[in-house]
Amino acid sequence: MKSRIPKQFVEIAGLPVLMHTLNAFLKAVPDIHLVIVLPAGQVDTWNVLLEKHSFRVPHRVTEGGQKRFYSVRNGLEHIPDDSVVAIHDGVRPVITSRLIRTCFQDAVQYGSAIPCLVPSESVRTRKGKNYSPMDHNDIRIIQTPQAFQAALIKKAYQQPFRDSFTDDATVLERSGMPVHLVQGDPFNIKITYPEDLIVAEAILKMADSCQSSLGNLQFDNLAI
Repeated sequence: MKSRIPKQFVEIAGLPVLMHTLNAFLKAVPDIHLVIVLPAGQVDTWNVLLEKHSFRVPHRVTEGGQKRFYSVRNGLEHIPDDSVVAIHDGVRPVITSRLIRTCFQDAVQYGSAIPCLVPSESVRTRKGKNYSPMDHNDIRIIQTPQAFQAALIKKAYQQPFRDSFTDDATVLERSGMPVHLVQGDPFNIKITYPEDLIVAEAILKMADSCQSSLGNLQFDNLAI
């Protein structure tokens, strides 16, 4: 990100990225129970930002671990077994209400819901120094939120960590459970590079403009 400020705390459209993310989930599910997992050294910074922006969205903060696996496991300790949980990258602030609700609803029915996209570009696989073409229709780009019946994913996270655990879906699969894929959203970008901040802010402002002009009318890709 080329920034001294952790990317979840960088401000876009008047708020830190992470606050936009929380607002999106609260809007999609008003009675949601929110848990933020942060590195121990960032909790004080978050508290300062809460006061600075008078941010009053109810949530719990818990400390993360050395790897994502342990951070998620720490967060899951605060989730009841009889609930449905969505695990989301805090730096995906341009998440639509439609996608959030779809993931929750499908997780109730199928046990899990993993949003994904088919890449539009040509793709190749690498073996050593050789690159071979692959049909892009056989590839899926995985996003978050990844939603699960809480009891299933909490049980899966009791297994030992493996380097092959790239996301929550792989953790569940390793426990012997299949995963259910749902259609993702190309606007649901993960902020990684400085230019992503510009794109995310533009989408947020476009969504706000549409909602201000058209009242409560909701657009699938703009209702955030």
